[in-house]
Amino acid sequence: MQKLNDIQIWVSNLDERRYAIFVGMLIGMVAGGVALLSVVAGPVLTIGGVAGLLIGLYLLTSLNATLYTLVILMFMLPSGTLPFQIGFTPTLMDVVIGILLLVYLVQWMTRQRQNVQLTGVHLLILIYMMWLIFSFALGLRHSSITLTALRQFVGTLLSISLTFILVDMLRESQQLRRLVLVIMLAVTLQAILAVGLYVLPDNVANTLLNALGRIGYPQGNVIRYIEQNPQLPERAIGTWIDPNSLGGIVAIAAVLIAPQVFAKHPVLKYRWLSFLALALVSVALILTFSRASVLAFVAGLAVIGFARYRRYLPILVILFAVALLLPQTQDYLYRFVEAFTAQDLSTQMRIGEWTDSLRLISRYPVFGVGFTGTPEIDIYTDVANMYLMMANQIGLVGLMLFLLTMIAVFAYGAVAWGRAKHDAHLDSIHLGYHAALVTGLINAIADLYFFRLEYQGSITWFWIVVALCIASSRLVIAHNPRLQRG
Repeated sequence: MQKLNDIQIWVSNLDERRYAIFVGMLIGMVAGGVALLSVVAGPVLTIGGVAGLLIGLYLLTSLNATLYTLVILMFMLPSGTLPFQIGFTPTLMDVVIGILLLVYLVQWMTRQRQNVQLTGVHLLILIYMMWLIFSFALGLRHSSITLTALRQFVGTLLSISLTFILVDMLRESQQLRRLVLVIMLAVTLQAILAVGLYVLPDNVANTLLNALGRIGYPQGNVIRYIEQNPQLPERAIGTWIDPNSLGGIVAIAAVLIAPQVFAKHPVLKYRWLSFLALALVSVALILTFSRASVLAFVAGLAVIGFARYRRYLPILVILFAVALLLPQTQDYLYRFVEAFTAQDLSTQMRIGEWTDSLRLISRYPVFGVGFTGTPEIDIYTDVANMYLMMANQIGLVGLMLFLLTMIAVFAYGAVAWGRAKHDAHLDSIHLGYHAALVTGLINAIADLYFFRLEYQGSITWFWIVVALCIASSRLVIAHNPRLQRG
């Protein structure tokens, strides 16, 4: 009996030794891999790679954490890519959206999520996505596909698909409120960064931005000026590099924040923090010198004022009048006069692009020319107007599908607004999302960043706003059965 016990102890100790040896070998292999990577790629990339791996593993455990990470990445590093290739170079946002989709699908397969929560608007979004795929395939008749173009197009489809995932995912009003809080935090950080880079000496700011070249950012002289003329004022670019795309995203975010300043139950406990965030984002917007974005921001504020806070409209009018009279703003306002009178180079170029775009549409009115090139050398698709660019690439049919989808979003929101405006926890959020979408659609009249494939950050932000409009309306209607039956 004693011998049997001794044998069992020996076997147990042997198993423990094997386990210890295995763990030791595993630690040694990981340490050796990290050391080798540090020698080959350098310590900075190694630390970033290890941190990214740990973050990625954590994101696989939490859908909310993945969504918040996507929002922060979208605002802070919209052009960031992995520092290595896997046949192609995916962006950081590609990776996070992929993780979000994976975790979402796993939740359905493991029955952690049941009873999909979608709306009639999603049918139009699905038809619009199918038309995009059809137009992309049709465009291959006259131009060959590149791996970059394919990656960007798939990324765009994934961004639009967020309207399905987020609406199903955001089933409680508290989730919408937390997401507003994350958006406010992320866009305020970007605003601080943009203003900080703006006030730094150009050579210092340029050196800092060039350091992002390791993760796919452009290098060289990236500082931007009005009309590309260093003799004219500098334009704020943040980590978006392009001042117009930065202007568009901060204008939309500022309008989303604005109702929080006046809300009965703001997402931030202290109202002055909401006001501070709005002020910082507004300053960053002004420093971009993006006239389309500033005008869209004013239009978004007007929507908020007329819809819910009419008593504050006189304040908005007074602030606008003061801006017209202050000596410090005269040069800035003169830029708007130049735009409306077509006196400056930027506006003249836009008019030329619009004219060329109408010529392309007249030749290919129904299907457009696709996303990979044009069949004739005297036409081009890029034009500083999202709607004309859509007509260029996906035809008038595709443009009509998009406009019908936007009309459906607002119609659904209008049905919900009758109930939302009496809900102190949802009214500012519901109104803020829809006013933000109005801002984006107005901004798109003079910019293309919410549709052009290269600008994944702008495209993703636009469709997140669409998703949040639908999600807020669905929650309002779900909490009021009488509206649902109506």
